[in-house]
Amino acid sequence: MSIYKDKVAIITGAGSGIGWALAEELARRGAHVVISDVNTERIEKVGESIKKAGNKVTVLTVNVSDFEAVKKMVEVTMAEHGRLDYIFNNAGIAVGGEARDFSIDDWRSVIEINLYGIVNGVAAAYPIMLRQGSGHIINIGSIEGLIPIPGAISYVASKYGIVGLSNALRVEAADLGVNVSVVCPGYIETPIFYESKVVNVDREKVLELITRRQGLSPEECASEILRGVERNKATIIVTKFAKFLYLLQRTSPGLVLWLGKLYGRRLRKARLKD
Repeated sequence: MSIYKDKVAIITGAGSGIGWALAEELARRGAHVVISDVNTERIEKVGESIKKAGNKVTVLTVNVSDFEAVKKMVEVTMAEHGRLDYIFNNAGIAVGGEARDFSIDDWRSVIEINLYGIVNGVAAAYPIMLRQGSGHIINIGSIEGLIPIPGAISYVASKYGIVGLSNALRVEAADLGVNVSVVCPGYIETPIFYESKVVNVDREKVLELITRRQGLSPEECASEILRGVERNKATIIVTKFAKFLYLLQRTSPGLVLWLGKLYGRRLRKARLKD
């Protein structure tokens, strides 16, 4: 029997990609999913898909950078169900390009959504889980939160922050009944690569470098994430290549830096102007 059956799970950024796949899979396994996204049209489409399959769903429009909106989402969930078993803090954006071309807004927008979005989710859900004496917080990071990969520096900064936050919170929560995991996927075939803002680079040339290696589908990624959550893994790394890079980072960080420089030089060829 699924450990998710009859449990209550919030998924942010569920309007596409990994969030959508997590929502569908959790609902299929019997959870009541509370799904949110900043894009109303997208999240309603996901909600309709889940309802048509005969599963339970609550649909909300939420900007995760707004703490009051995130807090209200958690309050609505508690009012409706009286409990919160899982929160998947998944919402995220990216800006592609080199740091020298970023405006302060390119930094701020990514940090506010990616890092503060998770801070807000934790701040809203963690006290409730402590009162329950149970719950699991799952923060969606990235392999770029474990390895210094060039080409999206504000994204990397936010994901390193998510990894650190998750690890520290896991230690704090260990004796209090609440589990915390951080997910670090490699290349997953999601719209973020095609919809994200890029600064002074040729998107097609960058995509050619990124997508050269076979990625996983969001559905495959969601299944791996849920297996990791079932095992209460601290860090859930998704894709074989991401696992290889993480092992390399731990055993030979100097080599990883050298490979990063090579990759950065290739990315530089995609610049539109100097």
